[in-house]
Amino acid sequence: MKESRKTEPVRRLEILLFIAYLAVLCYFLFFAETMGRTVTEREYHYNLMPLKEIKRFWTYRHSLGFWSVCLNLFGNVAAFLPFGMFLPRLYPKCRKFFLTALFSFELSLCVELIQLVGKVGSFDVDDILLNTLGGAFGYLCYSISKKLFSKRRKDEAGKP
Repeated sequence: MKESRKTEPVRRLEILLFIAYLAVLCYFLFFAETMGRTVTEREYHYNLMPLKEIKRFWTYRHSLGFWSVCLNLFGNVAAFLPFGMFLPRLYPKCRKFFLTALFSFELSLCVELIQLVGKVGSFDVDDILLNTLGGAFGYLCYSISKKLFSKRRKDEAGKP
């Protein structure tokens, strides 16, 4: 009983942080002007060939610029890292790598479909791949931190 009271405020904070993360993610994915999300005069583009845009960004990295390449390649991975870390913490059924990766894929697919239908941003299968990779890396971070904290608690419990 004592343990559950102790963790309840932590769980509430985690839920609040997860909601805040999702709100910020939605803002950047659909509304951020700095990301070119509100431009309506441009022609809509989409990519249905896996690795096409990743290859293009890597091939033309010198002319596109460091920040553009980092934002596209690493930004898509980094954007879903928190999702992969929060999901198994908040939902015990998602404490399997496959489920967290699957839900990361599903969320990314939903985002890309909204971008396709709403013509906000651009539909890109490479983004789905990179976002899913980010969710998977997030799960690995969760898994590693869980093992480290578990080991630390065992070490502290064993000390006289």
